[in-house]
Amino acid sequence: MYTEKVLDHFQNPRNMGELEDYNGMGMVGNAKCGDIMQMFIKVNDDGIIEDVGFKTFGCGAAVATSSMATEMIKGKSVDEALKLSNAAVVEALEGLPPVKIHCSVLAEEAVKAAVEDYHKRKEQEEQNK
Repeated sequence: MYTEKVLDHFQNPRNMGELEDYNGMGMVGNAKCGDIMQMFIKVNDDGIIEDVGFKTFGCGAAVATSSMATEMIKGKSVDEALKLSNAAVVEALEGLPPVKIHCSVLAEEAVKAAVEDYHKRKEQEEQNK
């Protein structure tokens, strides 16, 4: 049912946990399935995501898609991170069962929410100067 990559990211999640010094955080959830994802990003002065973390409450596919999404955006610019699609996450995991595609959508939405939060925080910082 699950690919080896999905199982690997579920059993050995990358970048799991909350970052202490994040400057962008997004939380998304799906009440229907009960999955909740929280994504944390630390963006440097050049706009590069230098660290990323996640906390996910959900099934194995939710954990695996969160883990893969963090791997795909780490070291990228915030603009590049915004281009992350759920299809790219599914492809990187070498597939997901159709009933689990919503997990990859949540991963994409969590990344976008974290970047949006980063931009809001940066804007507030600029206004407070």
